[in-house]
Amino acid sequence: MTGRSRLPFRARGRDRGSRFLLPAIVILGVTSIYPTLYSFYMSFFDWNWGERLNFVGLTNYIDLFTSDPFRNALWNTIVFTVCAVSIELVLGLGLALVLTRLRFGQGVLRTLLLVPLMVSGIIVSVIWKVMLDPTVGIIGYGLGLIGLPRLGFLGDPSMAMATIILIDTWWQTAFVFIVLSAGVQALPIEPFEAAQVDGASVWQRFRYLTIPLLRPAILVVLMFRTVDCLKVFAIIYGTTGGGPLRTTESVQILAYREAFKTLNMSVSMTTMVVFAAFALLVLAIFQRLLPTEERAT
Repeated sequence: MTGRSRLPFRARGRDRGSRFLLPAIVILGVTSIYPTLYSFYMSFFDWNWGERLNFVGLTNYIDLFTSDPFRNALWNTIVFTVCAVSIELVLGLGLALVLTRLRFGQGVLRTLLLVPLMVSGIIVSVIWKVMLDPTVGIIGYGLGLIGLPRLGFLGDPSMAMATIILIDTWWQTAFVFIVLSAGVQALPIEPFEAAQVDGASVWQRFRYLTIPLLRPAILVVLMFRTVDCLKVFAIIYGTTGGGPLRTTESVQILAYREAFKTLNMSVSMTTMVVFAAFALLVLAIFQRLLPTEERAT
């Protein structure tokens, strides 16, 4: 008997599994780890994507933290993330609870709710930009028919951020609905039947049974949607480009503008390094909130 044949079956399985994981690890290193380390390295230089390459130490970081555009972009990103995720969670949970109780038409309604999720972000932004146009958009036309003024949803600084939040809600609520719908369908029936026999109201069953039992699924949804909203780019780039007056400029848009509009590559890399650290901190907080078994998976 060879030494290899004496290995336990699980050990041999892990050995074969590690070989299958090697290509994925290499691809991850080339596409993610190396660019991150390179960006961190270049953040200590003054590089304009040309001949200028000067070591400046922590100057880029000091300038960034005292920069009004960065603070504004970070605030816009946080506002967008908190509002969009909150609205999507409420709507997604409500739809999951309602559709689970329906006896007929569940399949059709689920399919209709999933349609926006099948469209890419830039296509969503272009569609809504045309629909919300105050001169040729169908929404402005509808407002005019009922005697209301044609509003510049995306051109008004006081309305632009709220409009983009609603666009993202239309686009991504389906994701929240999918995950929470699966969680609702997996809930045990016995606790709810016992609570109903004891005279618990619908609100009490929802508060003390549904929400605690759905907590792992809700935290997973919040984690994914928060990280996704923090790196928002497509719908802002395709609708307002960060305007008007930078009221919708996110950190991703700011980094793009610094890199490809003004050619301040080092400033852009510094921005993304700081923002990546912020996103990792948020992710670590969610990981701490997840139950132990969910963290393991």
